[in-house]
Amino acid sequence: MSSFRPAFRFAPSPNGLLHLGHARSALINARMAQAAGGRFLLRIEDIDATRCRPEFEAAIYQDLGWLGLEWEQPVRRQSEHMQTYRGALERLGAMGLVYESFESRGDIRQALAGRMDWPRDPDGAPLFPFPRAAMSDAERARRRQAGEPFALRLDMTAALERVGRPLFWDEAGAPVAARPELWGDVVIARKDTPTSYHLAVVVDDAVQDISHVVRGADLYEATAIHRLLQELLGLSAPAYSHHTLLLEPDGRKLSKSRGSESLQALRANGMTPEEARRKALR
Repeated sequence: MSSFRPAFRFAPSPNGLLHLGHARSALINARMAQAAGGRFLLRIEDIDATRCRPEFEAAIYQDLGWLGLEWEQPVRRQSEHMQTYRGALERLGAMGLVYESFESRGDIRQALAGRMDWPRDPDGAPLFPFPRAAMSDAERARRRQAGEPFALRLDMTAALERVGRPLFWDEAGAPVAARPELWGDVVIARKDTPTSYHLAVVVDDAVQDISHVVRGADLYEATAIHRLLQELLGLSAPAYSHHTLLLEPDGRKLSKSRGSESLQALRANGMTPEEARRKALR
C-alpha cells in the first residue's frame, strides 16, 4: 500500500505582520490538506536578511495559532538552507544558463529613458534591457574580481532552448502552457545571497515533497518561472491552484507594505478567531 500523502504549505515571509489575506491562504491550505487526508506545512521564507526580523516570525506563529491552525514540525526556515540553494544555482551555472549582470537600477533607468514602449513583466517592471552578449566574459570577470555588486540572471532564451515551454496544471486539471519568457532574464540570485524567491521556492517544494501549491492569484504568472526551473533542475512539479485575493475598499490587494490592518491589530481590537476565519474565507 502506498504511503503517499498530499502535502500543502503556507510560506510567509517574516518582513511584517500577517493580515487577513495571509489568513485566507493559510486557512485554505489547511482545509484542503485536512480534506485530502494530507499534511499541512509551514515554511518561513526569510532569505531577505535586511527586512526579515525575529519578532515578525514570532508573530506568525502566534497569529496562526490564534486562528486555530496546527502544522508539522519542524518548520523549515530558508535562512538555514543557503547551501542547498547554492547547489541548485551551481547546477544551473554548469549548464551555462546563469550570468552576472552588473548594471544598477540607475543604469536600467537611463537605458529606458523615454522608452514608453519597452515591454514589462507581469508585475509591471520593465524587462532587463541589457542582453547577455552586451558584456564580455572577460569584462564580467574583471568587475567580479574588483568586488562590484551583481545580480545573477537566468538566460531565458538559453533555458527555453534547453527544455522547451513547460506545462502546469490548473485547478480543473487542464494543462496550461507556461510563458516564462514574459519575465525576461529574471534574477535568481545575487552576489551575497545564493538564491532568490523563485529558486528557493522550487527547491523547498521539492525537498518538502509538496504535492499541491495553493497560493494567491497574484502569483499565477510566477508559476511559469517555477515550472521552468523545475524542468531545468529535474524536480517534480506540484499541482498549482491560485485562489482569489482579499481586497481593500479601493480595489487593491491587502498588503503589508501598504499597511493593511494586521491580524495582531484585529485581535487587539476584539475580533475573535471565528470572526477572523469568516472574514478571511468570505
